Amino acid sequence: MSSSKTKAKVRRIVGFKRSYLGIPYLLFLVLFVLIPIVIIVFYAFTETITLEDGTEALKFSFAAFTSFFTSPTKVNVLIVSLFVGLLNTLFCLLIGYPVAFLLADKKVNKNYVMVMLFIMPMWINFVLRTGATRDVLSWMGLYGGQHPYLATMIGMVYNYLPFTILPLYSTMIKLDKAQIEAARDLGCNKAQTFFKSILPQSIPGIISAAEMVFMPTMSSYVISDTLSEGKLTLFGNIIYLNFSQNMLNEGSFMSLIMLAIIVITMVVTKKFSKNDGQTKGAGLW
Repeated sequence: MSSSKTKAKVRRIVGFKRSYLGIPYLLFLVLFVLIPIVIIVFYAFTETITLEDGTEALKFSFAAFTSFFTSPTKVNVLIVSLFVGLLNTLFCLLIGYPVAFLLADKKVNKNYVMVMLFIMPMWINFVLRTGATRDVLSWMGLYGGQHPYLATMIGMVYNYLPFTILPLYSTMIKLDKAQIEAARDLGCNKAQTFFKSILPQSIPGIISAAEMVFMPTMSSYVISDTLSEGKLTLFGNIIYLNFSQNMLNEGSFMSLIMLAIIVITMVVTKKFSKNDGQTKGAGLW
């Protein structure tokens, strides 16, 4: 009896000490996630007013809300950013999916060297990659000032393609080969095998890749600003301009819109992945 009590006491002590390991992560969430969000919400629904004695104060206001939705320019920037984000996600998936599929096929790729070659651009500084892309496009005669959308899309695809390939690859190496072979044995041709077995199993990787590309594309401003020579403004650009010009209220409200889009995207993708019973637990990135 005493032995069982001792073991139970040891388990409680070990479990209690293990809970300490979550404290740094909790502090990180509070300091770098929760507090910044609270500050953004605070500034998004306040405005600075000047009192009679010349001092400035903050008061509750929907001025930033009104300013955004009554400005055709800002709303247009949001629509263009959504379009560019969706287009970049589509292009990255169309290019990255077959590449990841080939890299995960041991008959084609027998080592990890090819995988590293596709991942290596991620190790280079983001700004340096963008500057190099601009120089290459200029050398090819494709100037951002003349073709801002095309130059920006090339830069977006180049920068975010590794973020598409990696989650797709990590999912495809876990595909159930027995299920694929069974589909072929039951008379499915290559197209039927792909759409009925391979594609459903790889949906978690597709969702993860889309999440890693769509929102960063919308919030990015270095690529569009550099490659389009300032002729294409995305949502990230306008947020940066507001904060750099000390327009905290407008910048905070637009950051809140970006946060809302992120939450909506996560809810939709999570619901979509839950509805697909064949892919549940297939190894998300």
